[in-house]
Amino acid sequence: MNNINLIDSLNLSNSLKTIAGKVFNAKEISTSDALELYNCSNLAFLGVLADVTKKRLSGDLVFFNRNFHIEPTNICVNHCRFCSYRRREGQKGAWECSIEDIVEDVKKYRAKGATEVHIVGGVHPNRNINYYVDMLNSIKKAAPNLHIKAFTAVEIDQMCQMGNVSVEEGLRKLKAAGLESMPGGGAEIFDEKIRAEICPDKTGSEEWLRIHSVAHSMGLPTNATILYGLLESYKHRVDHLNRLRELQKKTNGFNAFIPLKFKRENNEYSKVKETTLVEDLKNYAVSRIFLNNIPHLKAYWPMIGKQAAQLSLSFGVDDLDGTIDDSTKIYSMAGGEEKPSASRTELIKLIKELNLVPAERDTVYNILETF
Repeated sequence: MNNINLIDSLNLSNSLKTIAGKVFNAKEISTSDALELYNCSNLAFLGVLADVTKKRLSGDLVFFNRNFHIEPTNICVNHCRFCSYRRREGQKGAWECSIEDIVEDVKKYRAKGATEVHIVGGVHPNRNINYYVDMLNSIKKAAPNLHIKAFTAVEIDQMCQMGNVSVEEGLRKLKAAGLESMPGGGAEIFDEKIRAEICPDKTGSEEWLRIHSVAHSMGLPTNATILYGLLESYKHRVDHLNRLRELQKKTNGFNAFIPLKFKRENNEYSKVKETTLVEDLKNYAVSRIFLNNIPHLKAYWPMIGKQAAQLSLSFGVDDLDGTIDDSTKIYSMAGGEEKPSASRTELIKLIKELNLVPAERDTVYNILETF
């Protein structure tokens, strides 16, 4: 049964059929269309539309890479109420890695074949742009061919302010020291009222978007995220996606979009019920359909688990992140997968079980090997 016949068999409303027609013809859907899809209870229909969009962008390929995380510190000046990771200086459970510690980790994981280091941590009160320039220079000296994907827009905002330099100048310094791309963290939800509630002192939504725009103008590709399942409505999610899509039209600098599920352990929102798997899959699907100009959609498996990540491959996802090798604590401290690590063999098996094609990639989606 082809997709059009399948859609006809689902007894859909005329408006949903109109949306399907747009997707089949590679046309952009509107924000009102996206809201209607979020309110649609037919998960199979959403999966079909998301898969059509995914196949148009990346065929049957599903990407992964050999990466590891470095989290230099969990000491942070911000007070995000959903965060299970932040500690104050001197508080039990706080850590600060020295540059020497970081270089040792880099050497260890590079020897295992890692091609990317992902550096994200707390916004430290006493480390400015010069400290992070020194860090990047040291990493590049130890591993010249290792791709450095580092620092959220929130971290860059703070380190530049502390160093008394503009974001433009700060990013130039970081790029010269070895920064090659940026992750997408810190976006949370762009709605300012919700942001004021859940992360009151964090870099604002407009500045987050501006920092990514500046990075794109300098040839630094970035990712983008959303934190979903906390206080937002579908309308807030659509607004968030739309702001990303509009920036992508201007810069074409986003590589991937990563929905990040709120996890409730060890934070101020522990009484909020986490989203269901059905809601997670719906969110992947609508994100893929709406963001038709961002090439990749990633399921971050340490957050949702490997089985859910495998299911997401039928709802528009074409990237399973990487091997990670038990090098991140951000989500495990909030109730995500403990000791997150996956071998290449394991990721390849997850992908092949759905008759899709595993593709090991570098950070910017050059294919290194297919299986």
